[in-house]
Amino acid sequence: MEYVYAAMLIHKAGGKVDEAKVKKVLEAAGAKVDEARVRALVAALEGVNIDEAIKKAAVAPVAAAPAAAPAGGEKKEEKKKEDDKKSEEQAAAGLGALFG
Repeated sequence: MEYVYAAMLIHKAGGKVDEAKVKKVLEAAGAKVDEARVRALVAALEGVNIDEAIKKAAVAPVAAAPAAAPAGGEKKEEKKKEDDKKSEEQAAAGLGALFG
């Protein structure tokens, strides 16, 4: 997870996410650096619009928020909970795919 945080910090600071910068941020934080994970992260982020990915990830939980319960139905409520859980899992999977 620290690898993703390092990439997000570099991006937020306006820098280009590359192997040297990710490694430098991790070392500054006192984390043990795994070169293969750094390379995998940078490769996974190649061509990705990080700002758009963050916006999509932030909107997904809001869209999955439960609406007012419809009158008369425990079955509908159970189905809605299952649908909400699936939506949250899909959002998490999408974000996970972004960062490898």
